[in-house]
Amino acid sequence: MAQVKIYYEPEMELLTVFWQPPRKNQIATELGDGVILIKDDTTGEPIGLELLSYHPSDNRLDAISLEIGQVAEVL
Repeated sequence: MAQVKIYYEPEMELLTVFWQPPRKNQIATELGDGVILIKDDTTGEPIGLELLSYHPSDNRLDAISLEIGQVAEVL
């Protein structure tokens, strides 16, 4: 089962969501509107995102769709 870790820092107005463990070699790319995509620098795999200037009533999460699943084993 996948685990999603969410960190909210109200004093910094920062919301961070990881669906993979953070990496030492991660990189961040701003997608616009204060949305930062966090990726593994080696594989390019997205592992999380950050929302800058986040408040609990922020509607930017309404525009984000995330689907996590497992690939079926092929025999």
